[in-house]
Amino acid sequence: MPSRRPSRKRPWGADHQPLDLDRALGGVRRVSADDGEWTVRTVRGGDKTYRCPACRQDVAPGTTHVVAWPRDVVGGEQAGLEERRHWHSSCWERRDRLR
Repeated sequence: MPSRRPSRKRPWGADHQPLDLDRALGGVRRVSADDGEWTVRTVRGGDKTYRCPACRQDVAPGTTHVVAWPRDVVGGEQAGLEERRHWHSSCWERRDRLR
């Protein structure tokens, strides 16, 4: 008897959808830059207000933004997690110019 479950395979002839790595990793990625090693997560919205460490302005509730914490600190990444900060996405991208 054939299965009643819908097939999850890509239909014949349909275009291949590239993997959204950001989504697959839950939005977490590792970044190596001049200012160190970072773990970075993109957050889509939220219900709290945070202060961006770069521009010192509020990251308003519901705003897509970046949460970042250092990986190369004494005590390891877990210790760096305690130092996580919420950044405007644009401030995070241009943080090297702010130093």
